[in-house]
Amino acid sequence: MDNASKYYLVDSSVLPKVFTKVVEVKRILESGTIKNVNEAVKKVGISRSTYYKYKDFVFPFYETSRGKVITLFFTVEDSPGILSSILNKIAASRASVVTINQNIPINGFANITITIETGGMLTDIKALLTEINKIKGVKSQEIIARE
Repeated sequence: MDNASKYYLVDSSVLPKVFTKVVEVKRILESGTIKNVNEAVKKVGISRSTYYKYKDFVFPFYETSRGKVITLFFTVEDSPGILSSILNKIAASRASVVTINQNIPINGFANITITIETGGMLTDIKALLTEINKIKGVKSQEIIARE
């Protein structure tokens, strides 16, 4: 039998609750709202041993993007500075821009495709997209490819 790791993308609604609780403990610890594992596991209702058993094997989907090349697609208003603002957020996250493509605006909107390398990121892709979504004029965003 092959001992290589195999990965599956599974909807959390079909998983035992323990897995989502482990992810919640990790989120709490990353946010800094609770500083130690003892308090975090008590808050979500699992044991320390359960947390340590699964913590290196259960991740939110967005967290698996670290060290990958990701292509992002944005629809933005045709206003000066929006692309610059998006690039500033990417730079602040320490992702590396690989390519940028901005189409000619039509009916007041432009499409932008940006490919980034996530290996040096200080945050995860979900947090980056949340920050970009706060930029005035960004109408939609999505991940269109991962390598």
